[in-house]
Amino acid sequence: MSKIMKTMGLLGGVSLLAAQPAFAADTVVGADTAWILTATALVLLMTLPGLALFYGGLVKSKNYLAVLMKVYGIAALASIVWVVAGYSIAFGGANGYWGGLDNLFLKNVTSDTVYSAVDNLPETVFLSFQMTFAVITPALIVGAFVERAKFLPVMIFSALWILIVYAPVTHWIWGGGFLSDGGMFGENGVKDFAGGLVVHATAGVSALVYVLLLGKRKGFPNEMTPPHRPGIVMIGAALLWVGWFGFNGGSQFAADGGAGMALLVTHIAAAMGTLSWIVLEAIFNKKPSLVGAATGTIAGLATVTPASGFIGPAGGLLIGLAGGIVCYFAVSLIRVRLKIDDSLDVFAVHGVGGILGILLLPLMASATLGGSGDGVFMTQLTATAIVVAWSALASFVILMLLKVVTGLRVSDEAEFEGLDRALHGENAYG
Repeated sequence: MSKIMKTMGLLGGVSLLAAQPAFAADTVVGADTAWILTATALVLLMTLPGLALFYGGLVKSKNYLAVLMKVYGIAALASIVWVVAGYSIAFGGANGYWGGLDNLFLKNVTSDTVYSAVDNLPETVFLSFQMTFAVITPALIVGAFVERAKFLPVMIFSALWILIVYAPVTHWIWGGGFLSDGGMFGENGVKDFAGGLVVHATAGVSALVYVLLLGKRKGFPNEMTPPHRPGIVMIGAALLWVGWFGFNGGSQFAADGGAGMALLVTHIAAAMGTLSWIVLEAIFNKKPSLVGAATGTIAGLATVTPASGFIGPAGGLLIGLAGGIVCYFAVSLIRVRLKIDDSLDVFAVHGVGGILGILLLPLMASATLGGSGDGVFMTQLTATAIVVAWSALASFVILMLLKVVTGLRVSDEAEFEGLDRALHGENAYG
């Protein structure tokens, strides 16, 4: 995403964005377009089926289909919300805080238009790639409230959350808004290459708010059963690992060496996150688990995401190691010590990992580690505080309204029976 931020900074800052897309189809580069088309498919693969399987395997068998249904439903809903208004809010030119509604239903988009800040791609390709980010981000939140959340409120929350939290934060950071280059930090805007704040911090913080308002599962923490399909968890994590190459490599918006480096450091960090989790489980639990290894993979990936376009291989090694270690202990702190029922560790892995990557970026991007030298720590910290505060506040307001109007939680009987049967009338097995 760095290309967007740098270009928008040169265009004059938060109040001078072009409201309409530029008509410059002759600037489109075929190789870049082909790569982003591929990356778009890879990022969608992360949600469908990667994230769905990763989360589904972690729950009780009686709640397996309910998890798949929430992820699947959000994928469809988020796509429509993005087309109707999300893209306009995120990448419109109203002002530095809000993209505006001039491009509702993509009315200004044709096969010949390009987005002014990424003029090497057709706008249809750019907005489709961004759509897959809008799909996976609210789907990440599902892991926090599995086995006890109603279906309809989750869908309503996801739609409102995209419009009120995700799209505005995207605009602030990637759409030339007030946190990007040319905004409140001058030419040193926040650096978030592929979504440490935009994706992982927003989802992680909102997930934490959701579970605090929702309450714990019955029997938590003493009566929790192990994941019912560890093998499915690993398959889901593997799909996420592969799809993440599109997530980070595609955020370069070009088929060039920068995309190659982003892909390389993404893989290195995933490997280090996996290995660090295996070692920590071997030390503290005596037996490293497949589920733990898969969780370490995601921790490494989430942590490297914001920095992947600014670091070299050494930075990838260090940031993956840091992500695995810090997220491992964050899981223990949140679930064991604080007894917060963030069921599948969304905040501990995605929230903590994404924020950690944002804050480590200036250090890991140093020239001595083979990085670009980008990033100012106080800028990264300030932007993190703003995004975290907005995500928490907006999510709280949305959820409180839903709690009054629809309720958030299923009945005790439905929770005991299992959400597959109670909410969807289906059984995963037999």
